[in-house]
Amino acid sequence: MALPYQICSNCILDTDDDANIHFDTLGVCNHCNAFKKQEARPELQQADHMSKKLAAIVAEIKEAGKNKKYDCILGVSGGVDSTYLAYQAKKLGLRPLIIHYDNGWNSELAVMNIENLITKLGFDLFTFVNDWEEFKDLQLAFMKASVVDIEMLTDQAISALQYRMAQKHGLKYILSGTNNATEAILPASWYHWKSDALNILAIHKIFGKKKLSTYPLLGYFKRLYYTRYLKIKTVALLDLLPFVKEEAKETIIKELNWKDYGGKHYESIFTRFYQAYILPRKFKIDKRKAHLSTLICSGQITRSEALEEMKKEIFPIAKLMEDKNYVIKKLGLSDNEFESIMALPVKQHTDYDSYLNKHYKYEYLLSKKLKPITRLLKKKQTRK
Repeated sequence: MALPYQICSNCILDTDDDANIHFDTLGVCNHCNAFKKQEARPELQQADHMSKKLAAIVAEIKEAGKNKKYDCILGVSGGVDSTYLAYQAKKLGLRPLIIHYDNGWNSELAVMNIENLITKLGFDLFTFVNDWEEFKDLQLAFMKASVVDIEMLTDQAISALQYRMAQKHGLKYILSGTNNATEAILPASWYHWKSDALNILAIHKIFGKKKLSTYPLLGYFKRLYYTRYLKIKTVALLDLLPFVKEEAKETIIKELNWKDYGGKHYESIFTRFYQAYILPRKFKIDKRKAHLSTLICSGQITRSEALEEMKKEIFPIAKLMEDKNYVIKKLGLSDNEFESIMALPVKQHTDYDSYLNKHYKYEYLLSKKLKPITRLLKKKQTRK
């Protein structure tokens, strides 16, 4: 049964955005309360503690990379977060190998921003160019599968590539641009678990046509090998630093000659079209609401400012139509074929094979069986 309409009294998410949203007695939603609880942890209230934690992890990375050409891996897209992360890595004296995954959708600004970053900071860049016909086939498969998270194809490939390069260079750390200050809030129905390689393969098997030979795939057991055996760690360094989006922009514009490209993640032409056209028209999702709600919770904008921002177009309509024509043509679709895909009934990712339905389901059941045994063993060790 549909919930009666309600909008959060703190952020701008409402019952139309998230079927599972709920509110406390003050009308504050669960997303805001989860953010507040996370940020209220005692250690996060102590600047001295965070600076010590940052210094400790930086020292660990440097020690692990001693006598090596690089001490960590850092993926860049040309966007704000990854560019600012690279800038901070340089300031902290780290020596990352910069990784870029080229899926065929880079904007000119993204390419320029990456070139400026490399030139200004003096880092080495490794760019992996995916076979375009292969990646196009994957994207078309996901569009025909009618699932929400088409972008997981890029996110999963980036993760796989970073682990691969970390192993190649004998590195133990990957720096991630993810951060709570601008990305903490996102309704679960708006995305799928990014590392679900089984879901990618299952959807491609049904709707794809080309053999996957260059796409970087990170399977369940391969991830365990990287994280458990090789002990490669991912560090969200921006969560250990004061991260204010507009201040970060000003810094990289001044120091790295970075150029703004508009909305969040709009450095990719497909991502821009996906967020400005496909998501709102097919899935009734406007990602600005989550991004702005996070900025409200992190104190970077007011709720009134967010509501004013929402009155604007997601993307100028003339440019959006340019993007639409470009994307449809690049994907090899006719207008009618594209509209037919847009009209398909929405499916859940778990309507297809998924690690969430298989491996992690059984892992959870196994952990439940093992917990009593683990507790018993701990008691025996304590008695000794």
